[in-house]
Amino acid sequence: MGILTAIAIGAAGATGAVVAAPLVLAGIGFTSAGIAAGSYAAGMMSAAAVANGGAVAAGSTVAVLQAAGAAGLSGAATAAVAGAGAAVGAAVEWMAG
Repeated sequence: MGILTAIAIGAAGATGAVVAAPLVLAGIGFTSAGIAAGSYAAGMMSAAAVANGGAVAAGSTVAVLQAAGAAGLSGAATAAVAGAGAAVGAAVEWMAG
């Protein structure tokens, strides 16, 4: 596969990851209305609260994911997700090639 194919696959991976991130967050329970009862996110929140003496620490994984689920990804988070998606796309192209 040529360089243009690699670029196209990397771009598709980046785009796919950015589009999928909000859907995945909502799917596991990090919604704009808060953490969905009975969801995987609720289990994460419960475990984090137990480990932290009853509260979820600011800046923790649960807090960051809930913020992203409620308000969407920040510019930096979007760039990080796009970079990860591009890397996965490039790795798939490399393994296939």
